[in-house]
Amino acid sequence: MDLQKILPKNGPPIDQVFKYIKKYKNNLIVIKYGGNVFIDRGIFNNFIEDISILNKLGLSIVVIHGGGPRIKRELDKSNITSKFIRGLRVTDAKVINIVEKVLIEFNEDIVSSLKEKGVKAISLNTKQNCVIEVIPEAEELGFVGIPNKINVDIIKDQIENKLVPIISPLGFGDKYQTYNINGDNAAGAIAKSLKSRRLLLMTNVEGVLDKNKKLIQEISTSEILEMIENGTITEGMIPKINTCLDAINNGVTAVAIIDGRKRHSVLFEIFSDKGSGTLIR
Repeated sequence: MDLQKILPKNGPPIDQVFKYIKKYKNNLIVIKYGGNVFIDRGIFNNFIEDISILNKLGLSIVVIHGGGPRIKRELDKSNITSKFIRGLRVTDAKVINIVEKVLIEFNEDIVSSLKEKGVKAISLNTKQNCVIEVIPEAEELGFVGIPNKINVDIIKDQIENKLVPIISPLGFGDKYQTYNINGDNAAGAIAKSLKSRRLLLMTNVEGVLDKNKKLIQEISTSEILEMIENGTITEGMIPKINTCLDAINNGVTAVAIIDGRKRHSVLFEIFSDKGSGTLIR
């Protein structure tokens, strides 16, 4: 394999890449692509390039995407104002139809962009091969669900056929009713069910920051809990951290929160000693 032809010039050092390809060869990596900046096409194209490189290097990857900013844009067009409870969008019958449409369009956008790069990607959503079953999160939230069961056989079949599954954070409840799922929760549930080696949560922050707002490159679960206790980790980061801890406590070896705005952040996280965000073991 000629790594020089596959890797970008501004990517991780080749000697490190070689070492990590061996390390991850027979393992599964789950990547969550989400966050407010990911409406930017430059960041999107960078992500597509990174996934296509992982694929060319023979790694097994599963992608779960979000879509919050796109959903907001569509709801604004329809003059629908969202109400949020505990950071979750209240989703009635009208809203779930828009959410489903937007997330499936985004899903297909990722799949077709990867196919243009020669990657055999496949859509898994509520219109084809739905892999997530949910229970309702809370009555006042409407059609917002918590993953209850992941159909891992469908995902594993795609991976065995050398396909890259691209999964929308949508699931079925009773009577095939579609539910919206928090993207991090969906990614965590899938990573746990597949017992993946790694879960990467791409976001629009550097990672976990200490009291002086400096990036922490690696941290243990006990240190993370201390930081929540003493108020270093607050608000929006707490649900993300809880997803990480839940995954680690259920068979995922390590989780990283990485900055999706950085060029090749996925490649640096997987293929370099330094990583590109915060690694939680």
